Amino acid sequence: MKLGSIVTAMVTPFDERGDLDLREAQSVARFLVERGNDGLVVAGSTGEGMTLNDPERTELFAAIKEAVGSNAAVWANIGTNETRGSVMAAQAAERLGVDALLAVVPYYNKPTQSGMIAHFGAIAQATRLPIVIYNIPGRTAANMLPETLLELASQYKNIVGVKESSGDLKQIATILRDRAAGFSVFAGDDHLYLPCLAMGADGVVGVASHVCSREYLAIQYAMREGRVGEAARIHASLLELFDALFATTSPIPVKFAMREFGFAVGECRSPLDFIPDALAQRLRVILPRYR
Repeated sequence: MKLGSIVTAMVTPFDERGDLDLREAQSVARFLVERGNDGLVVAGSTGEGMTLNDPERTELFAAIKEAVGSNAAVWANIGTNETRGSVMAAQAAERLGVDALLAVVPYYNKPTQSGMIAHFGAIAQATRLPIVIYNIPGRTAANMLPETLLELASQYKNIVGVKESSGDLKQIATILRDRAAGFSVFAGDDHLYLPCLAMGADGVVGVASHVCSREYLAIQYAMREGRVGEAARIHASLLELFDALFATTSPIPVKFAMREFGFAVGECRSPLDFIPDALAQRLRVILPRYR
């Protein structure tokens, strides 16, 4: 299965007791696919994956795949800051029938570039599934350099893409220039979707796409057809939404947005807390434009 081009890192619903709500997660997944998403990241940063235990992640992966079937690629986030645990998680996800794996650069440990090669190589050797590496130094405190990424892709045929959230357009451009055919590059920051497309990226793994996937599709079509001015206009119209959805730690604002859309996704798990009242009021003005 293809990885998709409009891929949402979906929120994880919790009930009033803070327990995983699989039925509501399936409803959110189907909604996202109906709105044009052709890929979903499950239990990623936006899905509060690091607050889920192993049984919860397993149940969630299976539930989302059941909900969307072949209508969207389901990416299971299996990355941890410990190699053996990541390998075991990858193997468990493969047994569930997900379509791809997302694996983050190990966080907190600050691995060296050679350590990253060993870590991701071990994951790649343990599964037949396609793997997308997630580079987000703002959360992990370690940046995977382009040469490291491309070395991994050359060594392991199932390392097939990157979600690039370094925010460094020069770094992303270097990857796009030097990548081999078939290696996919996804913008990992919503506000960089259009700039990355303009450089040749293959899509986006977004948060705002919970709300504005239709606009993302319009940008994609406009760029494919050479209507750059129209794409830029749509992008500019989304800036206020981007600002609001990242005005405090994600996924606090986007979970609020999904509640406003009628989904019982609950609050974030601790240590994240509640949305500030002023930001909630700000979003209530913006969100009706995207219903």
